[in-house]
Amino acid sequence: MNLPNKLTIFRIILIVPFILILLGEGSEWGWYKAIFGGIQEYVDYIALAIFIAASLTDLIDGKIARKYNLVTNFGKFMDPLADKLLVSAALVALVDLGRISAWVVIIIISREFIISGFRLVAADNRVVIAASYWGKFKTVFQMVMVCMMIANIPQLQLVTDIVMWIALILTVVSLIDYLIKNKDVMKEQK
Repeated sequence: MNLPNKLTIFRIILIVPFILILLGEGSEWGWYKAIFGGIQEYVDYIALAIFIAASLTDLIDGKIARKYNLVTNFGKFMDPLADKLLVSAALVALVDLGRISAWVVIIIISREFIISGFRLVAADNRVVIAASYWGKFKTVFQMVMVCMMIANIPQLQLVTDIVMWIALILTVVSLIDYLIKNKDVMKEQK
């Protein structure tokens, strides 16, 4: 197991549960207040730091894997999955906190399911589909949106809402772009 794969596993095993724990309301988890009761006012910032660290491990593991030729099939499969788990877990927790509407999260997560299914069909047809710029912009805005919503700074609520709408629009645009550019993948092979 090379370093990029370890960073991916770190994101999956450690980061996702910590984000859920730190962003949890506490009413469903009796132990939550016992552990975080004294630092409740800082929990959002701790969760934000963990989310940023997880996001940076995604950036770092990809650079290391490409620079040192450490790209593996495991990494190709697990790295995008870890990214989706990270963002999805944070978004679901943010719905629970009332910081984002469920319908927005459903659109974002649905896009990820659609693209993942599309990539499975493409892989079965031995077609590799590279990420587009729309998808990269979408990812950046989603990460910034999640960070702003975790931080929950009232003075930045308007900016947070604008970033959310941009992320949502980019989510839909990147899906449409992806499907149009790769429509031949869904055609039956003879």
